[in-house]
Amino acid sequence: MAITVHLEEVLKDRGMTSKELCQKVGITEANLSILRSGKAKGIRFGTVNRICYFLSCDVGDILKFDGNLEEYDENEKE
Repeated sequence: MAITVHLEEVLKDRGMTSKELCQKVGITEANLSILRSGKAKGIRFGTVNRICYFLSCDVGDILKFDGNLEEYDENEKE
């Protein structure tokens, strides 16, 4: 995966649970779980903004580019 998610580490560093973050950000635990697992196909900038705000972090702290190009079929269903 070209973009890796490091949300678990940031949550741990901040001493915050996933449930607490969900309540603050206004997203479901299921959606946060999908993001944390790296299986999300996209995320709204507004959601990233709220996550970074409540974790007092930068986007680069939770999302990293591994240097690879990930190509996928937009019609692909998983």
